[in-house]
Amino acid sequence: MNYYSLNKLAPNTSFKEAVIKGLAPDRGLYFPESMTPLDKTIFENIDDLSYTEIAFLAIKQFVAPEIPETVLKTIIEETLSFDFPVVPLNENISTLELFHGPTMAFKDVGARFMARCLGYFNKDNNNLVTVLVATSGDTGGAVANGFLGVKGVNVVILYPSGKVSDIQEKQLTTLGQNIKALEVQGTFDDCQDMVKRAFLDEQLTGQMQLTSANSINVARWLPQLFYFLFAYKQLHYKHKNIVFSVPSGNFGNVCAGMIAQQLGLPVSHFIASNNENKVVTEFLNTQLYQPKPSIQTISNAMDVGNPSNFIRIQEIYNNSFETLKDNLSSYSFSDAETKSAIKEIYTKFNYVADPHGAVGYLGCKAYLKQHPDAHCVFLETAHPTKFLDVVEEVIKEKQPLPDQIQEVMGKEKVSFKISTYEELKAFLLNK
Repeated sequence: MNYYSLNKLAPNTSFKEAVIKGLAPDRGLYFPESMTPLDKTIFENIDDLSYTEIAFLAIKQFVAPEIPETVLKTIIEETLSFDFPVVPLNENISTLELFHGPTMAFKDVGARFMARCLGYFNKDNNNLVTVLVATSGDTGGAVANGFLGVKGVNVVILYPSGKVSDIQEKQLTTLGQNIKALEVQGTFDDCQDMVKRAFLDEQLTGQMQLTSANSINVARWLPQLFYFLFAYKQLHYKHKNIVFSVPSGNFGNVCAGMIAQQLGLPVSHFIASNNENKVVTEFLNTQLYQPKPSIQTISNAMDVGNPSNFIRIQEIYNNSFETLKDNLSSYSFSDAETKSAIKEIYTKFNYVADPHGAVGYLGCKAYLKQHPDAHCVFLETAHPTKFLDVVEEVIKEKQPLPDQIQEVMGKEKVSFKISTYEELKAFLLNK
């Protein structure tokens, strides 16, 4: 499979080069040249397939021939070493739990898959690769855990000071080894802008190999399509009109779901559930795409004012606004509405949701008002104990800490504070 830049000003390249480079030379995101739908019998017989088999069939066209099938199967088995249960709340709403991995966030799958791909590509290479990543919350921890100890790879994570939860911060600042955390005085957008600027800096790129582990990287983004296939396997026997409500920040997750749809997944519609960072919600209402400075909310992983992956979504639907509207709805919700949803989910269903999942739940409710025959699945993208201050305040119940969280709580935070791009550049060059 070859990949082309969505800016259309760079040569097409292989999966390997797309992973290592992260961004194309013209600063565009890479996109697969083609997508071949899966054989319909795969969906007809999906109950007979394991998660590993489903994932292999779905992803192999995107990584061939750079990764041999035997190696790819091992990578997938190591990536999917935890469960992805669907939990029904009522007849019309279920939640897909994506927090059973090592950092208890949906990004564990993409980070683990990418780390193993990059490790394979680097196994006979003495050149050091620096993974540079901005995080609004869960990406940092997942990337840190996924790349910990990977040969020939250093990881530098930028996160906004005071704008991630205590547990999220611990997960990305306590691992040591080849992981370094930079605490930025600013917002996630400031972190993301610094990362993008670094990739444009020829003085930097002339001295070191930079790549990204944000969802702009194809190896981080594409494996997220697995979730939607796994949910379908669990639901198709009972529900025919399945809709996914995806808490959306940088829009990589919902975009991956749309790739699954292109592969033949029988899914009716997608909902991009936003917090008060609602650029896409407003675009679908006005056809005007206007990025804005991000607003800090309690669902912090979605605090993105200029979602990188939305250009991929537009490419999937050939930049047709009407086709996009046929496949995507979007709603925006305030922090107050999110807290009310956390309380409602707990009171009605005895289920504890994190703030991002609660936004997804609200998206389901909004969509079902107009489409009562749908079965709406919201993605619970992080374990609620990663947001203890919000969740415990709302439900008035103390929550036990899972083992994955307890492991990091007692560790010492190590971060380097920066305020400007020049400080980031100096840090990278001095490393």
